[in-house]
Amino acid sequence: MYRHDIPLNALRVFEVAMRQGSFTRAAIELRVTQAAVSHQIARLEDMLGTTLFRRTSLGLLPTEEASALFPVLEHGFDTMARALDRVRGKHHIEVLQMGVVTTFALGWLMPRIGHFNEAHPEIDLRISTNNNRVEITREGLDMAIRFGAGSWTGLEAEPLLAAPMTPLCAPDVAKRLRVPDDLTRETLLRSYRKDEWEQWFEAAGIACAPLNGPVLDSSIALAELAADGFGVALLPSAMFNRQIATGRLVRPYDVAVSAGSYYLTRPVGKAVTPAMASFAAWLRSELSDASDA
Repeated sequence: MYRHDIPLNALRVFEVAMRQGSFTRAAIELRVTQAAVSHQIARLEDMLGTTLFRRTSLGLLPTEEASALFPVLEHGFDTMARALDRVRGKHHIEVLQMGVVTTFALGWLMPRIGHFNEAHPEIDLRISTNNNRVEITREGLDMAIRFGAGSWTGLEAEPLLAAPMTPLCAPDVAKRLRVPDDLTRETLLRSYRKDEWEQWFEAAGIACAPLNGPVLDSSIALAELAADGFGVALLPSAMFNRQIATGRLVRPYDVAVSAGSYYLTRPVGKAVTPAMASFAAWLRSELSDASDA
């Protein structure tokens, strides 16, 4: 194959700009000026004879040509990075960048992560938690575990674990809760997913209680407030088994509703590295063992 004069600097700048979705953020990552980023993108566009980005009221949007070029470059730069690590004597280590919604990280993943590290010493697993709002490519992640209905634009999603939601509260609060209607006299803590309590009351067969409690963007925060007696939270009980087992949280009712599941996600078209494949296989095995127990 004939290799043209490949503009590596411009291609690297383009790859970062695509991942960051902004010339400004690309300049910060590359430690150059925004003008330098713009210059390299313009150089690449001139060489290719096509426009790669359009500025709109919604921000910087890639063209079809840019979207087709990006995954090829991302894979190429990842491959070069692994090759350089081998030359540096790090051939046995592969970095895996995982984004994980905090509830799943604390409630399921972290108590088991030692099993993965023992089984795969060749993988440097780096976990960053989030409140379920994550942009895999922009944040430089390989994959992400998130909660939802399993449909995200531009992502492949593999179901991992169903997470039915049920009311959880402190033991003293639970003493007041005999039937679902008793919740009408309690503070109902809410997440940013607005219709969860309505779904639960419908499943319980009664009208929804007034919803005027605080709204939080973290199930962990909801659980903490509930455990401290500030109200009743609707939570995925499987993620709080330890708190239930110790009596810090109590499940007063058997009624549960499904608001989504946990999924392993990755960008469509992203090449699966050996580390990604190993982590996905380990997740499946651990989940299978847990369901059989």
